[in-house]
Amino acid sequence: MTGVTLCLWYNGTAEDAAQFYAETFPDSHVDAVHRAPTDFPGGAAGTVLTVEFTVLGLKCIGLNGGPQFPHSEAFSFQVATETQEETDRYWNAIVGNGGEESACGWCHDKWGLRWQITPRQLTDGMADPDPGVRQRVFQAMMTMRRIDIAAIEAARQG
Repeated sequence: MTGVTLCLWYNGTAEDAAQFYAETFPDSHVDAVHRAPTDFPGGAAGTVLTVEFTVLGLKCIGLNGGPQFPHSEAFSFQVATETQEETDRYWNAIVGNGGEESACGWCHDKWGLRWQITPRQLTDGMADPDPGVRQRVFQAMMTMRRIDIAAIEAARQG
């Protein structure tokens, strides 16, 4: 059986991004940095071409492909959290390192990669068998940027 590696396109910043992810998330690390052995059109010998790294156990390769294909909302990492402290830690690391907040638990890092920092309580509330609970949780979430677990739990209770 072959493995799957997620390839992420960067504009010359794959190594910086991989190092940030390794420092921010558990079970994350930089595995290898591959540099150009000689000069090439658009670059010099020693330029970082690709970076192999792991984010939350997911194998990735960062490709320094240039500015042609920036990241978008069409792809994101969804990170499940258990506590407000964990939610805040990831959110603040991403946003506080040049990223930006979005809505409903979404933010993006300074390289443009999108992240959903999603507490289990939100996921559980959205899957509740009671449609009234699902509606209240959804309405509460729609008012948030970073997810507030206490507000989600209050919405679940009605």
